[in-house]
Amino acid sequence: MSDLITKINETLKVIKQYTEDEYPVGIILGTGLGGLVKEINVEHEIDYSNLPHFPVSTVESHKGKLIFGTIGDKKVVAMQGRFHYYEGYSMQQITFPVRVMKFLCVKTLLVSNACGGMNPLFQRGDVMLMVDHINFLGDNPLIGKNEDELGPRFPDMSEPYSNELISLAENVAIENKIKIQKGVYVAVPGPNLETKAEYRFLRATGADVVGMSTIPENIVANHMGIKVLGISIVTDECFPDSLKHVNVEEIIATAQKAEPKMTLIMSEVIKKL
Repeated sequence: MSDLITKINETLKVIKQYTEDEYPVGIILGTGLGGLVKEINVEHEIDYSNLPHFPVSTVESHKGKLIFGTIGDKKVVAMQGRFHYYEGYSMQQITFPVRVMKFLCVKTLLVSNACGGMNPLFQRGDVMLMVDHINFLGDNPLIGKNEDELGPRFPDMSEPYSNELISLAENVAIENKIKIQKGVYVAVPGPNLETKAEYRFLRATGADVVGMSTIPENIVANHMGIKVLGISIVTDECFPDSLKHVNVEEIIATAQKAEPKMTLIMSEVIKKL
């Protein structure tokens, strides 16, 4: 048995002290976006610090809890707070919770994040459905020995974000009169925000928004055959010719203001699965 599988089993052993149910829907909540938990009929909560091999969230607004419960009639397991490369964690540590989710029977993963908008048609507070991504993190969670029982050595990434789930989310947005954008997300290591020249470069690569997360979890989910819906909230406008100073408090405030729109889309998508 590999070291990774051993670690997964040790984590599952603790989780099974709380619940032995199956959870077909997984959720990862990003910076300032933990409010979806209010929509969950919570059955169990476990602090990350009580789960073997789980990192601990060190970023403001990330609560650091694994939440088990239901939305509608769907069983969900939600990460209230995620991990980032800039915190000093390895890609394998960042994505370990997604590995665990697979063994909790997760088939659909909903991921949210706060991001900077580079597309001039985007505005602060917009909700964007991720249709593709560009990995500029400089690392990949699949580097190293492949775990054949988890997924293939060379997983296909032609549809990293499920077209079926994107269409479902679009329909939910239309039904609820929510303006929605679609675009490409690029991830960089951080933690500093980008320079004007970097924004110009990243925009030229074909990206609409920039962030510091999500892609590692997406790669591992695809490796294990989990369908992914990614939703970004544009928290600041990253237009080089009119770039303004921004701080994390403003970013979190914008995310929290826009959060109800994202929460409604996510909860309704889950109910329709």
